[in-house]
Amino acid sequence: MRSYGVCEWWARKLGISTSKVRIGFIYASFIALGSPLFVYLGMAWILEHKHYFKFQRKRRKSIWEL
Repeated sequence: MRSYGVCEWWARKLGISTSKVRIGFIYASFIALGSPLFVYLGMAWILEHKHYFKFQRKRRKSIWEL
């Protein structure tokens, strides 16, 4: 089984451990009756196809390259 990396990505962005993000998704799913699952799957799809959204910024070599 392949992991999508959604929790890992959020943990890196927030600066917390991955297990806390996973537990948060699990608790949110119980409280909101599974609706965070749709959010998770949407984020997984976006992370899988991020080359379409151009999340990766190109580094400029100098100030003159705008």
